[in-house]
Amino acid sequence: MGYLNNAVVTVDAILTTKGRELLARNDASFQITQFALGDDEIDYTLYNPNHPSGSAYYGEAIDNMPLLEAFPSELQIMKYKLTTLPRGTSKLPVLDLGYAAITMKQGAQLSITPQTLNYLGNEQIFETSGYSATIGDVRLLNTFVGQGIQTDAAITANQNATVTIGTSVSKTIIGTQVNLTATTINTLFGANAQLRTTLTVTGLDSGARITVPLTITRQTLTS
Repeated sequence: MGYLNNAVVTVDAILTTKGRELLARNDASFQITQFALGDDEIDYTLYNPNHPSGSAYYGEAIDNMPLLEAFPSELQIMKYKLTTLPRGTSKLPVLDLGYAAITMKQGAQLSITPQTLNYLGNEQIFETSGYSATIGDVRLLNTFVGQGIQTDAAITANQNATVTIGTSVSKTIIGTQVNLTATTINTLFGANAQLRTTLTVTGLDSGARITVPLTITRQTLTS
Protein backbone atom coordinates (compact mmCIF):
# COMPACT_ATOMS: atom_id res chain seq x y z
CA MET A 1 0.00 0.00 0.00
CA GLY A 2 1.29 3.47 -0.89
CA TYR A 3 0.20 7.04 -1.54
CA LEU A 4 -0.98 8.58 -4.78
CA ASN A 5 0.21 11.94 -6.04
CA ASN A 6 -2.80 14.15 -5.40
CA ALA A 7 -1.33 16.93 -7.53
CA VAL A 8 -2.56 15.10 -10.63
CA VAL A 9 -5.76 13.23 -11.50
CA THR A 10 -5.15 9.51 -11.13
CA VAL A 11 -7.49 6.58 -11.79
CA ASP A 12 -6.19 3.57 -9.87
CA ALA A 13 -8.45 0.57 -10.51
CA ILE A 14 -7.76 -2.95 -9.24
CA LEU A 15 -9.75 -6.07 -8.45
CA THR A 16 -10.66 -6.69 -4.83
CA THR A 17 -9.87 -9.99 -3.16
CA LYS A 18 -13.46 -11.06 -3.86
CA GLY A 19 -13.12 -10.02 -7.51
CA ARG A 20 -9.93 -12.05 -7.87
CA GLU A 21 -11.66 -15.02 -6.29
CA LEU A 22 -14.54 -14.82 -8.76
CA LEU A 23 -12.19 -14.36 -11.71
CA ALA A 24 -10.17 -17.41 -10.65
CA ARG A 25 -13.30 -19.59 -10.69
CA ASN A 26 -13.48 -19.18 -14.50
CA ASP A 27 -17.20 -19.99 -14.41
CA ALA A 28 -18.59 -16.63 -15.67
CA SER A 29 -19.40 -15.54 -12.10
CA PHE A 30 -17.03 -12.58 -12.54
CA GLN A 31 -19.10 -9.81 -14.11
CA ILE A 32 -18.68 -6.11 -13.38
CA THR A 33 -22.18 -4.60 -13.39
CA GLN A 34 -21.95 -1.68 -10.95
CA PHE A 35 -19.50 0.65 -9.28
CA ALA A 36 -19.46 2.75 -6.13
CA LEU A 37 -17.58 5.79 -4.89
CA GLY A 38 -16.26 6.27 -1.38
CA ASP A 39 -14.41 8.77 0.78
CA ASP A 40 -12.79 6.55 3.41
CA GLU A 41 -9.66 8.70 3.62
CA ILE A 42 -11.34 12.08 4.13
CA ASP A 43 -11.39 13.62 7.60
CA TYR A 44 -14.14 16.22 7.37
CA THR A 45 -13.32 17.60 10.81
CA LEU A 46 -10.42 19.36 9.06
CA TYR A 47 -12.86 21.68 7.26
CA ASN A 48 -12.11 25.07 8.79
CA PRO A 49 -14.70 27.84 8.31
CA ASN A 50 -12.47 30.10 10.42
CA HIS A 51 -9.48 29.99 8.11
CA PRO A 52 -7.80 33.42 8.18
CA SER A 53 -7.42 33.49 4.39
CA GLY A 54 -11.14 33.29 3.70
CA SER A 55 -13.71 30.86 2.30
CA ALA A 56 -11.52 29.71 -0.60
CA TYR A 57 -9.28 28.05 1.98
CA TYR A 58 -11.87 26.42 4.26
CA GLY A 59 -11.14 23.02 2.73
CA GLU A 60 -7.42 23.49 2.16
CA ALA A 61 -6.37 20.84 4.70
CA ILE A 62 -8.75 18.32 3.15
CA ASP A 63 -7.56 19.08 -0.39
CA ASN A 64 -3.97 18.45 0.68
CA MET A 65 -4.58 15.13 2.42
CA PRO A 66 -2.65 12.19 0.96
CA LEU A 67 -4.66 9.62 -0.99
CA LEU A 68 -4.04 5.91 -0.58
CA GLU A 69 -3.56 3.79 -3.67
CA ALA A 70 -6.15 1.09 -4.24
CA PHE A 71 -5.70 -2.12 -2.29
CA PRO A 72 -7.61 -5.38 -2.64
CA SER A 73 -9.21 -6.10 0.75
CA GLU A 74 -12.92 -5.35 0.46
CA LEU A 75 -13.07 -5.48 4.26
CA GLN A 76 -10.68 -2.53 4.60
CA ILE A 77 -11.62 -0.21 1.74
CA MET A 78 -14.83 1.42 0.53
CA LYS A 79 -16.34 1.28 3.99
CA TYR A 80 -17.94 4.68 3.55
CA LYS A 81 -19.66 4.79 0.18
CA LEU A 82 -21.08 8.01 -1.20
CA THR A 83 -24.85 8.02 -1.46
CA THR A 84 -27.68 10.37 -2.41
CA LEU A 85 -30.21 11.29 0.28
CA PRO A 86 -33.18 13.68 0.18
CA ARG A 87 -32.39 17.38 0.58
CA GLY A 88 -32.64 18.44 4.19
CA THR A 89 -31.51 15.10 5.61
CA SER A 90 -30.00 15.80 9.03
CA LYS A 91 -29.12 12.27 10.12
CA LEU A 92 -27.27 9.59 8.19
CA PRO A 93 -28.87 6.15 7.97
CA VAL A 94 -27.40 3.54 10.30
CA LEU A 95 -27.93 -0.21 10.43
CA ASP A 96 -29.14 -2.21 13.41
CA LEU A 97 -28.77 -6.00 13.40
CA GLY A 98 -29.92 -6.49 16.97
CA TYR A 99 -26.43 -7.75 17.87
CA ALA A 100 -23.21 -5.95 18.73
CA ALA A 101 -21.46 -9.34 18.47
CA ILE A 102 -22.66 -12.82 17.53
CA THR A 103 -21.67 -16.02 19.31
CA MET A 104 -23.03 -19.37 18.12
CA LYS A 105 -22.50 -22.96 19.15
CA GLN A 106 -21.69 -25.59 16.53
CA GLY A 107 -24.78 -26.43 14.49
CA ALA A 108 -26.81 -23.53 15.93
CA GLN A 109 -29.12 -21.58 13.62
CA LEU A 110 -29.73 -17.84 13.57
CA SER A 111 -31.92 -15.48 11.55
CA ILE A 112 -31.03 -11.81 11.32
CA THR A 113 -33.37 -9.11 10.02
CA PRO A 114 -31.43 -5.88 9.46
CA GLN A 115 -33.15 -2.56 10.07
CA THR A 116 -32.14 0.84 8.73
CA LEU A 117 -32.64 3.70 11.16
CA ASN A 118 -32.90 7.38 10.12
CA TYR A 119 -33.96 6.28 6.65
CA LEU A 120 -36.94 7.74 4.75
CA GLY A 121 -38.42 9.09 7.96
CA ASN A 122 -39.49 6.81 10.78
CA GLU A 123 -42.11 4.91 8.79
CA GLN A 124 -39.74 2.56 6.95
CA ILE A 125 -36.98 0.58 8.62
CA PHE A 126 -36.14 -1.76 5.75
CA GLU A 127 -34.66 -1.07 2.34
CA THR A 128 -36.51 -1.91 -0.85
CA SER A 129 -33.43 -3.38 -2.55
CA GLY A 130 -32.52 -5.31 0.59
CA TYR A 131 -29.12 -5.81 2.16
CA SER A 132 -25.90 -7.49 1.15
CA ALA A 133 -24.31 -9.63 3.86
CA THR A 134 -20.70 -10.80 3.65
CA ILE A 135 -19.23 -13.48 5.88
CA GLY A 136 -15.46 -13.18 6.17
CA ASP A 137 -14.81 -16.94 6.25
CA VAL A 138 -17.58 -19.05 4.79
CA ARG A 139 -16.05 -22.29 6.14
CA LEU A 140 -17.45 -21.42 9.57
CA LEU A 141 -21.04 -21.84 8.35
CA ASN A 142 -22.94 -24.84 7.07
CA THR A 143 -25.54 -22.56 5.47
CA PHE A 144 -25.55 -18.86 4.66
CA VAL A 145 -28.70 -17.78 2.83
CA GLY A 146 -30.48 -14.52 2.05
CA GLN A 147 -34.27 -14.36 1.77
CA GLY A 148 -36.87 -11.76 0.85
CA ILE A 149 -35.43 -10.28 -2.36
CA GLN A 150 -36.03 -11.75 -5.82
CA THR A 151 -34.04 -9.41 -8.05
CA ASP A 152 -31.63 -10.88 -10.59
CA ALA A 153 -28.68 -9.70 -8.49
CA ALA A 154 -30.08 -11.35 -5.37
CA ILE A 155 -30.86 -14.62 -7.14
CA THR A 156 -27.34 -14.76 -8.59
CA ALA A 157 -25.72 -13.95 -5.23
CA ASN A 158 -27.78 -16.50 -3.36
CA GLN A 159 -27.17 -19.39 -5.74
CA ASN A 160 -24.90 -21.97 -4.13
CA ALA A 161 -24.91 -19.69 -1.10
CA THR A 162 -22.33 -21.72 0.79
CA VAL A 163 -19.47 -23.30 -1.10
CA THR A 164 -16.67 -24.60 1.12
CA ILE A 165 -13.48 -25.12 -0.86
CA GLY A 166 -11.08 -25.74 2.01
CA THR A 167 -9.64 -22.22 2.18
CA SER A 168 -10.72 -19.09 4.00
CA VAL A 169 -12.88 -17.17 1.51
CA SER A 170 -15.69 -14.68 1.96
CA LYS A 171 -19.22 -15.07 0.65
CA THR A 172 -21.86 -12.43 -0.07
CA ILE A 173 -25.63 -12.93 -0.20
CA ILE A 174 -28.56 -10.52 -0.65
CA GLY A 175 -31.90 -10.38 1.14
CA THR A 176 -34.02 -8.69 3.79
CA GLN A 177 -33.30 -11.61 6.11
CA VAL A 178 -30.04 -13.47 6.64
CA ASN A 179 -30.18 -17.10 7.78
CA LEU A 180 -27.06 -18.88 8.94
CA THR A 181 -26.11 -22.19 10.52
CA ALA A 182 -22.83 -22.67 12.34
CA THR A 183 -20.45 -25.35 11.09
CA THR A 184 -20.61 -28.87 12.47
CA ILE A 185 -17.14 -29.79 11.17
CA ASN A 186 -14.91 -30.44 14.18
CA THR A 187 -11.68 -30.61 12.19
CA LEU A 188 -11.91 -26.90 11.38
CA PHE A 189 -11.22 -26.08 15.02
CA GLY A 190 -7.99 -28.02 15.39
CA ALA A 191 -6.89 -27.33 18.97
CA ASN A 192 -9.02 -24.18 19.21
CA ALA A 193 -12.17 -23.88 21.28
CA GLN A 194 -13.50 -21.04 19.12
CA LEU A 195 -13.29 -19.78 15.55
CA ARG A 196 -13.77 -16.11 14.68
CA THR A 197 -14.70 -14.13 11.60
CA THR A 198 -16.81 -11.08 10.76
CA LEU A 199 -20.26 -10.44 9.31
CA THR A 200 -20.60 -7.23 7.30
CA VAL A 201 -24.06 -5.98 6.27
CA THR A 202 -24.64 -3.10 3.84
CA GLY A 203 -27.91 -1.41 2.93
CA LEU A 204 -28.22 -1.50 -0.86
CA ASP A 205 -30.28 1.69 -0.99
CA SER A 206 -28.81 3.77 1.84
CA GLY A 207 -25.19 2.61 1.69
CA ALA A 208 -25.18 2.25 5.48
CA ARG A 209 -22.81 -0.45 6.69
CA ILE A 210 -22.10 -2.36 9.88
CA THR A 211 -19.55 -5.05 10.75
CA VAL A 212 -19.94 -7.31 13.78
CA PRO A 213 -17.66 -10.10 15.05
CA LEU A 214 -18.95 -13.66 14.67
CA THR A 215 -17.66 -16.41 16.96
CA ILE A 216 -18.37 -20.14 16.59
CA THR A 217 -17.86 -22.14 19.79
CA ARG A 218 -16.84 -25.77 19.63
CA GLN A 219 -19.21 -28.26 21.22
CA THR A 220 -17.55 -30.90 23.36
CA LEU A 221 -19.41 -34.19 23.45
CA THR A 222 -19.55 -35.94 26.80
CA SER A 223 -20.52 -39.54 27.41
